[in-house]
Amino acid sequence: MDGNGRWAEERRRPRLFGHQAGVRSVRTVVETAREIGIQYLTLYAFSTENWRRPSIEVKGLMTLLKSYLDSEQENMLRNSIRLRCLGEHQNLPGEVQAALARVIDATSGCRAMTLNLALSYGGRSEIIHAVRELASQCVAGTLSVDDLDEQRLSDHLYTGGQPDPDLFIRTGGENRLSNFLLWQSSYAELYFTEIKWPDFGREEFLEALRSYGLRQRRFGKTGTQLRKG
Repeated sequence: MDGNGRWAEERRRPRLFGHQAGVRSVRTVVETAREIGIQYLTLYAFSTENWRRPSIEVKGLMTLLKSYLDSEQENMLRNSIRLRCLGEHQNLPGEVQAALARVIDATSGCRAMTLNLALSYGGRSEIIHAVRELASQCVAGTLSVDDLDEQRLSDHLYTGGQPDPDLFIRTGGENRLSNFLLWQSSYAELYFTEIKWPDFGREEFLEALRSYGLRQRRFGKTGTQLRKG
């Protein structure tokens, strides 16, 4: 969800104004995804690198995050949306951790859609986290090195038990992955748009999905093989 700060600067407003506008896009995209039957949606809300931003901006982002969690719990319950957190949530401010834990617990029984918020998240650190867990099991003798494979590593990622993403959307004109779901996105279709996140609404989201629907996903096979079934 990129471009909030630049969107605000273009309007000669503080960067936090752009983040506030971006919250509206979050609500729109979540509601649209739920409406059309998407089962898993992951939003990259705050990266491990974002801690390097000016402290006033980080503090403002944390305040917005807590406000979002407080205001959206009932809506998530009403729409059967389960909230999950991907990342080093222990690094978040205490009040944000508490709000996050409350909503995750309240929505744990929801099944229509899973909303992942990537918070203090980095793809490389996620992989290292999983490798350390597997290494510990090997050292303890509960896991053999010969049993290590792609599925076992996937199971130990923050997204363990969830399918890999089909579509990776990045707004704001940046054409890179920026340390997001590096392992899981190996075969995801990539969609980059110049539209900044505060202007990314329902129609823009649906356009990304239409673009995805026109693509042929071969997973190493040829187009002829797929046509033959």
